[in-house]
Amino acid sequence: MTRLTPAVIRRIGLGCAGGIALGLGVALVGEASIGPKATPSPGAIAVDIGPGFVPASSGVLGDRSPVQQSQSMQLQSTQLQANQSQDSQSQYSQSHALPALCPVTDPRQQLAPRIGLDTQLWGDGDIGKADRSALLQAIDHSLRYLNTAEAEQAYAAYPIAGVSRDRVYRSLRRFRVLLQWATSPQQLQRWVRQEFDFYQATGHDGQGSVDFTGYFEPQYQASLTPSATYRYPLYRRPPDLDRWPQPHPTRLALEGADGLQGAEGPLAGLELVWLADRLEAYLVQVQGSARLELVQGGSLSVGYDGRTEYSYTSLGKALVEAGRFSLEELTLPKVLGYFEEFPAELDLYIPRNDRFIFFRETQGAPPTGSLGVPVTADRSIATDKSLMPPGALALLVTDLPYGPTPDQLEPYAVSRYVLDQDTGGAIKGAGRVDIFLGSGALAGARAGLVNTPGQLYYLLLKN
Repeated sequence: MTRLTPAVIRRIGLGCAGGIALGLGVALVGEASIGPKATPSPGAIAVDIGPGFVPASSGVLGDRSPVQQSQSMQLQSTQLQANQSQDSQSQYSQSHALPALCPVTDPRQQLAPRIGLDTQLWGDGDIGKADRSALLQAIDHSLRYLNTAEAEQAYAAYPIAGVSRDRVYRSLRRFRVLLQWATSPQQLQRWVRQEFDFYQATGHDGQGSVDFTGYFEPQYQASLTPSATYRYPLYRRPPDLDRWPQPHPTRLALEGADGLQGAEGPLAGLELVWLADRLEAYLVQVQGSARLELVQGGSLSVGYDGRTEYSYTSLGKALVEAGRFSLEELTLPKVLGYFEEFPAELDLYIPRNDRFIFFRETQGAPPTGSLGVPVTADRSIATDKSLMPPGALALLVTDLPYGPTPDQLEPYAVSRYVLDQDTGGAIKGAGRVDIFLGSGALAGARAGLVNTPGQLYYLLLKN
């Protein structure tokens, strides 16, 4: 394999060495055969689609800071990969002038047999029920976004040759037709390989290596009034936040070391709802949204509505730096378990994150990504939108955990069609992807276990 050094990039002139020869070695355990011989794909059919999160803070181990105000629910459940890639490696695509995406010039040689074989669409006994309707809905959300002025502006300066808003839109329309016509994952895979060009993310090393993490929307119990049990508030956006002098007050200045002093300063009277557990209240800030079951009856959904202007400081990274455990063994369950055993240390570590998140009621609206459209469990991803095409159809290859309960999760190798519909402050470079895994405890348990290598491809209709 030719290493994509700066000399190679300069020699070929295009920055992709004619397409990187990758996709054969990572997370490909148990590769499936392509299946029966290829058959012609169905004729084009017009599908009428209607007209066109921002992440708040980040994951407990990393940062998903916003690029605009919108609802967010992000959890970089295990942001150790973000920290590892950004702290111990250069962002290869930036430091070596390598494009974020490179065309796969010889799919038969460069794509492993399993790539594009998405068995979950028709239901896989090992990993759950069929979710083809969910993918169709996610496609419709992207089509809606691509009809907006924001999408037109985003693609006006997109740097990768051959990737345009029109081509992304046509690709989604055509894939939607194929998805409806196909009767098996093998048939869909054949049609996609016949009709689409594959563009591979060059990864954090220029060799296609991508680090995957997961995020989710939590569900906690809460109260509309404070009590001896429900003491930790979430706060509304201060009406004068845009006029707060810089630097903004730190988290310590706003709520105190114990998280209970907000009524003594500029947050007084802005309490929206109270939680019983300080770490849960903090994780809502980390994720940017939540669905809360109220002790008074009913439920309340909250979403991101602004933040103070500080970079994010990761709890997990701080614990690693303090020697509590190594980077290799760091997972979200590890972090939660540590603070369950040593709750007093929350007063030491939480104030190290100066960034503070504000919320609004969202009237039960679904979690929304940075494109302003809902994100779909297992079918929406977050990437660096300065590099990756917003709203586009993508294909990830990695391991994801599945199981009926949080304590029965096991990793499975998957090849999954997804839509690129979100972003985040810790999602930087061509080697980072965050997968939205849904709402609730099971989704949270899955997200906490996703810290896996893999590959990412974007699919565009052949010209």
